Amino acid sequence: MRFVRVATTDEIPPGRGKVVEVEGREVALFNAGGGRFFASGTVCPHEGGPLGEGTVEGETVICPWHGFDFDLRTGKCLVDPGLRIPTYEVKVEGTDVFVLAP
Repeated sequence: MRFVRVATTDEIPPGRGKVVEVEGREVALFNAGGGRFFASGTVCPHEGGPLGEGTVEGETVICPWHGFDFDLRTGKCLVDPGLRIPTYEVKVEGTDVFVLAP
């Protein structure tokens, strides 16, 4: 596995996300502010909502369809403990954002 450059820090405003490609797989990349970035799967397991279009509050992404929220550190759903999203390791070097290839 290796880290892949997927964006620059100024491409995603704080509190927002963007869908990026990491070696052929779509990943949602989020800017939590303060230089903190997180990456997860792009689909909400509740009803298939587009997580990449969700909003970020702290270290949580909120699905735009039904408000299900997920901890971006662990992938756990805060509304329904039976739901989970995949999360991926992120690192920032200068203005470049990298995601560990899944």
